[in-house]
Amino acid sequence: MLVSTRGRYGLRSMVDIAINATTGPVPLRAIAERQGISESYLEQVFALLRKAGLVKAVRGSYGGYVLTRPPDNITVGEIIHALEGPLVSVNCVTEGKEVSCDKKDTCHTQFFWKKLTDQINEVLSSTTLQDLVGQDL
Repeated sequence: MLVSTRGRYGLRSMVDIAINATTGPVPLRAIAERQGISESYLEQVFALLRKAGLVKAVRGSYGGYVLTRPPDNITVGEIIHALEGPLVSVNCVTEGKEVSCDKKDTCHTQFFWKKLTDQINEVLSSTTLQDLVGQDL
């Protein structure tokens, strides 16, 4: 399991907004410059974040992006799931998905993979943007 650049850049950009949106909307150009990310790539990322209802676009000369909720009410899990979909350690533990595996009835490791996936999701769902903003560098 590897989080893609879309997930990493999206999370970094959301933290950037949480830090810099105190005076109003944050222009995508400013986020791209601060984070060293292509603005055109961020447009694709922010389309997914908007669709998930995590940010909203403000139009105009002083426009940009704002969070739809306070940073302590947005979890890292919401952001990653919006950009990556569900994170699982192996396919056979994907919730609600029937996976054909010839070892399904005799596999002694499936419990471990399920536990690992659950722990990852617990960390994602219990960490907020505010937790990341408050981290000392």
